[in-house]
Amino acid sequence: MSIPMILAPLFVQVLLTFVIGFWLASLGTSALRRGEVEPADISLRQLNWPTRTMQVRNSYQNQLEVPLLFYVLTILAVITRHADLLFVIMAWIFVLSRLVHAYIHVSSNNLSQRGLWFGIGVFTLALMWLIFIVRILLGLP
Repeated sequence: MSIPMILAPLFVQVLLTFVIGFWLASLGTSALRRGEVEPADISLRQLNWPTRTMQVRNSYQNQLEVPLLFYVLTILAVITRHADLLFVIMAWIFVLSRLVHAYIHVSSNNLSQRGLWFGIGVFTLALMWLIFIVRILLGLP
């Protein structure tokens, strides 16, 4: 596998995180300018933002949690040369699940649908880690 093919899913995940982060910054700035929230009400990370801002904030926070394990695994797989076609396919499944999860989170916020896609992503990532660990510990290619 080439490095660009291996890193493409990671780049999409990073892009998703930045898009949601910039969107969140825009919403927060707008809420402050409109007077919907006062700086003193949020300066210590209090949850006093408007509902829409909180919805996007929670989605952004989600992009900084489980995907961290994806970033670490991708780096380790590249360094150890264990990023093969199976790894790349599973990486795309993980990232696509994150895209769907984020879309649901910032749109309908349907908890059962969001939970389903979160679960698909976490299961895929856990399986990726299991395969990686077994290959490393058993000295498999």
